[in-house]
Amino acid sequence: MQWRRFNGEVIHLPIKEEVRQAIIREAARGYRLKVCIGTDSQVKGLDTEFATVIVFLREGHGGFMFIHNEKTKDCYSIKERMLVEVAKSIEIAYELCDLFTEYDVDMEVHADINTNPQFKSNLALREAMGYILGMGFAFKAKPEAFASSSCANKIVN
Repeated sequence: MQWRRFNGEVIHLPIKEEVRQAIIREAARGYRLKVCIGTDSQVKGLDTEFATVIVFLREGHGGFMFIHNEKTKDCYSIKERMLVEVAKSIEIAYELCDLFTEYDVDMEVHADINTNPQFKSNLALREAMGYILGMGFAFKAKPEAFASSSCANKIVN
């Protein structure tokens, strides 16, 4: 899995080690961190592009993120695509959750799913929320899910 920074710089370390170093570095600078993980997708012709982000928020001092992009030719219904987004976020959250526990960093999984039933993505809300909460992670949906609906969205659009 190839990760990069927002400026395009490729991350060569395994993502878990890069996240560990970021947590240690930011703590040494005196910052309290919160991490939000989210995925968004965009259908472009026959391709579906996914972007997963790990957003680090420095309490009162901005933030930064690590990004992973992936394209597939798979065709999804809107509900399936929303649940694939959630699965990609959970995969990363699960890989990193022991680090967040070890270093006492709050973490949330953000789903690009609207809480308003008038929107198509709402079809996947119950399943997504159950999946994320069932894995033991804090859950945010739109409009609070900025990691997926703003940060990851910026990458795929």
